[in-house]
Amino acid sequence: MEGTDLAVKLLSTWLTLVVSLILLPSVFGLSLGISEVYMKILVKTLEWATLRIEKGAPKESVLKSSASVGIIQRDESPMEKGLSGLRGRDFELSDVFYFSKKGLEAIVEDEVTQRFSSEELVSWNLLTRTNVNFQYISPKLTMVWVLGVLIRYCFLLPLRVTLAFIGINLMIIGTTVVGQLPDSSLKNWLSELVHLTCSRICVRSLSGTIRYHNKQYRPQKGGICVANHTSPIDVLILTTDGCYAMVGQVHGGLMGILQRAMVKACPHVWFERSEMRDRHLVTKRLKEHIADRKKLPILIFPEGTCINNTSVMMFKKGSFEIGGTIYPVAMKYNPQFGDAFWNSSKYNMVSYLLRIMTSWAIVCDVWYMPPMTREEGEDAVQFANRVKSAIAIQGGLTELPWDGGLKRAKVKDTFKEEQQKNYSKMIVGNGSPSLDLD
Repeated sequence: MEGTDLAVKLLSTWLTLVVSLILLPSVFGLSLGISEVYMKILVKTLEWATLRIEKGAPKESVLKSSASVGIIQRDESPMEKGLSGLRGRDFELSDVFYFSKKGLEAIVEDEVTQRFSSEELVSWNLLTRTNVNFQYISPKLTMVWVLGVLIRYCFLLPLRVTLAFIGINLMIIGTTVVGQLPDSSLKNWLSELVHLTCSRICVRSLSGTIRYHNKQYRPQKGGICVANHTSPIDVLILTTDGCYAMVGQVHGGLMGILQRAMVKACPHVWFERSEMRDRHLVTKRLKEHIADRKKLPILIFPEGTCINNTSVMMFKKGSFEIGGTIYPVAMKYNPQFGDAFWNSSKYNMVSYLLRIMTSWAIVCDVWYMPPMTREEGEDAVQFANRVKSAIAIQGGLTELPWDGGLKRAKVKDTFKEEQQKNYSKMIVGNGSPSLDLD
């Protein structure tokens, strides 16, 4: 009995501290300054570790620079410019070497597949999972790393699991209860309160430090919020500062329970797998939603898949055919404290969440941008590219024309043929004889 009483006392003390120091401040959107102190100590520790590595292993500076430029150093100028710089107007057999060079560069390190793996770090963040390029470990660094393992797995992980459990259950219970109320302004207010509160608790479970910029441009009701996509927690980070109607496929398991509970309190737009293939049905449902100016803005990730926090890939045009006002949002995570990217082809959701919850913290910058509308004579693809460019520039991300679906699918034959036509135009165009008609 004494052991049972001790366990009960420890559990009650633990829950009391969690509720008083984290849950209650989260409900009111307040901070007691604990996370700020934690982040300052963490930054100082990582800076010290970086200095120790650089001091003990000067060769690491080579790896440090290579992490940012990649495996090879390539010429980023267009192929047309490269060909014109090699020769005049006549075609030469030596031009084959230029195409071969470009092909070998793509084989060694193409600009697509590397976007589906974790971003490389400039300096080690004391996590074993990122210790690929940093082999020098001193006794002092080893002691600090061991201490970090104890803190992350013995203190932070249980705390974060507790907070996540409470946040998810409160979301399910709260939205289910609110969903029983008749449609009214009170129901909408309570629904937003439940979503905001539970999202804040879940972000606290990740030791999230989020900085929101340009809040005057936050998405408004009746609009469409589009953002670059790195992780499933993108939704939590955005919902911490405002509520959205989410669009997605119906899932099973815990995610399905959460979806069914949320849709009772808020007009989220969930589709069955068969409906997702019907683009016209999806467009119709979304148009009906934004037609009601009282409904929350729709949150859409036009890339359709998670990209590794370095780039913005092709935006699907469907989100830009609906009409209405687009509110672009740029998101950029700091990988030094924890890798937020979800490599779904390598990790399932449970493994991913475990990696996130055993990281130091999740640090993210969110930039709200001025609303954008489709210009006269502009089609959906052009509009999507314009919004994508604006997000890439604001977030300091690389803009790529490739489809994120290449993570799992092969390149379409039509795209290959288009590239072949472009290459032939470069050769024939530059090599065609000039005709003088005097």
